[in-house]
Amino acid sequence: MNASVSASVLCRLVIADDHPLFRGALREAVTGLFERGEIAEAGCFDDISMLLDRAGDIDLLLLDLTMPGVRGFSGLMYMRAQFPGVPVVIVSANDDPAVIRRCMDFGASGFIPKTLATDQIREAIEAVLRGGVWTPPDIDLAADGGDDNSAMLARLASLTPQQVRVLMMLSEGLLNKQIAYELGVSEATVKAHVSAILQKLGVESRTQAVIVASKIDVGQRSQVPPITH
Repeated sequence: MNASVSASVLCRLVIADDHPLFRGALREAVTGLFERGEIAEAGCFDDISMLLDRAGDIDLLLLDLTMPGVRGFSGLMYMRAQFPGVPVVIVSANDDPAVIRRCMDFGASGFIPKTLATDQIREAIEAVLRGGVWTPPDIDLAADGGDDNSAMLARLASLTPQQVRVLMMLSEGLLNKQIAYELGVSEATVKAHVSAILQKLGVESRTQAVIVASKIDVGQRSQVPPITH
């Protein structure tokens, strides 16, 4: 595929993956889409936040679902809350249909399995850069979308970036004073965040909130994303 995005438009992308070889492969695929482009790379979640804060307008973020610094879908949730104007395409080796549907539920603009050929990756990215969405053609996004599940996903998606981080820390078993230390805030601030989380999720206890948090975990266990200002 030749450069398909208008040559007069400067495209700015961030490729976020902890594997340098795959970042290189994505860079090669993306470069074939436009003549004028700026591509930045991030190997951990901290780097993504710094890049987006510093770079300003970004046209697309290609985000590995399981990179260091996130747990489950929390990275996607955090990015959609902290940088709502930046389209996010998940690029993952986990192409389970339920995972793909959940990514789209949490606001991803697309999902690209790492097994796709270069031409298909370019096709997917081009579709999103033109304002569309892209998922593997054999995925039924309407499947497994019960009303109760959809309602809970909407509640989770309503959390602020700070609340996403606190919820992830609660799910790791941290106490309020430990969360306060990690965030550099007072215990009173943490308590306020916890109260807001319980209210938004429609639950009455921290334990129930942690159960809800399990819905955004796809199996890996790692740190939570940082708060940026």
